[in-house]
Amino acid sequence: MTSTTQPSASGARQAHPDHLGHVIFITAAAAMGGFLFGYDSSVINGAVEAIRGRYDIGSGTLAQVIAVALIGCAIGAATAGRIADRIGRIRCMQIAAGLFTVSAVGSALPFALWDLAFWRVVGGFAIGMASVIGPAYIAEVAPAAYRGRLGAFQQAAIVIGIAVSQLVNWAILNLADGDQRGEIAGLEAWQWMLGVMVVPAVLYGLLSFAIPESPRFLISVGRKDRAREVLAEVEGHSVDLDARVAEIETAMRREHKSTFKDLFGGRFALLPIVWVGIGLSVFQQLVGINVAFYYSATLWQSVGVDPSGSFFYSFTTSIINIIGTVIAMVLVDRVGRKPLALVGSAGMAVSLAFEAWAFSADLVDGKLPGTQGVVALIAAHAFVLFFALSWGVVVWVFLGEMFPNRIRAAALGVAASAQWLANWLITASFPSLADWNLSGTYVIYTVFAVLSIPFVLKYVKETKGKALEEMG
Repeated sequence: MTSTTQPSASGARQAHPDHLGHVIFITAAAAMGGFLFGYDSSVINGAVEAIRGRYDIGSGTLAQVIAVALIGCAIGAATAGRIADRIGRIRCMQIAAGLFTVSAVGSALPFALWDLAFWRVVGGFAIGMASVIGPAYIAEVAPAAYRGRLGAFQQAAIVIGIAVSQLVNWAILNLADGDQRGEIAGLEAWQWMLGVMVVPAVLYGLLSFAIPESPRFLISVGRKDRAREVLAEVEGHSVDLDARVAEIETAMRREHKSTFKDLFGGRFALLPIVWVGIGLSVFQQLVGINVAFYYSATLWQSVGVDPSGSFFYSFTTSIINIIGTVIAMVLVDRVGRKPLALVGSAGMAVSLAFEAWAFSADLVDGKLPGTQGVVALIAAHAFVLFFALSWGVVVWVFLGEMFPNRIRAAALGVAASAQWLANWLITASFPSLADWNLSGTYVIYTVFAVLSIPFVLKYVKETKGKALEEMG
């Protein structure tokens, strides 16, 4: 991939919005899709054992019910780019919000296990759409000088969604006297946990009516006057708006609507930059990060931590996740995306190795020995911290920035789809792998963390400070 390094004639690279708070609001509203993802990922953590008991199912079937939502995510991510190019980014967000609202109600009131699985797929499709539209929209409206920090809002929303869901689960569990299947107003506690997702879904839909359409989409459908207004809102009046529109038009004239066919350099060979995007997405998941969010309560209970303690450790992990994300948001535009990714890979590899060692110990009275127990807890929190301050943020930023304009929507859809499939693989396989050998499972995750280092060094290009029109 080649890129132009000449400064933009419109001054886009030095653009500073007149009202930064307004741009932050727009970004935060778009990132609510990430909040839904985080909330859904973690809320199921509180319902896993209740679903197992309610339907009397084993680990394999349980894992499929938990992970099936990720299949919907992959389909939603793969199709969202083309939908957004046809009807706009905002309409795409509204569709996702509507589907997720319906899914939350259905998941809370299932008739049977297949019914619950179906509604999780519907919700997954909505989250997959939002996972693509959020980063793409933010990259298209954010000024270049702020794009890394604003792009990090997607991951910030995810980790806040995780933390909020843990608090809500804890509150509902207390109302049910600590029983995940305890009744509250005629429904079991776990049903309330899933049903409360209606609230952020509706909020996401309402916020989508309060933010402007992407200027690039507006120009693509001939609404140049409105595009100038939006550019003035997000990049400031100091930018030459006519030149800015012309820049975007010039970039768009060199391209056509991106399709999956455009991602191939030969008959069967994907373009190298697409493979890099897929690699980033897959490595982000193969280190096992979502085990910490889908199964943490079950994991800690399996090594002797009582249920209330397991919920507490799940919550403290989510707080560490937020802290790491804030660190990344502060540093991503200062030190760059690539250095953060490398630091995170090294830190995750060391932390995962310590977890693998701790879990290799034989249980004593159903618990890990003292030293191994302490090491496991510290290493688990360190792993989440290093992930959050690096790969959790920079992958979303990279995916929103790294692709040339002519393939951005389709390439982002493929990369995000690969991320969901890798997420599904880890989520569906963990219960069976843990039953086989918990320490060995963490050795596998350690290997992927180590392999991510040469991948970043050799194949990933820095995108810090470049305008989107400069990307190849």
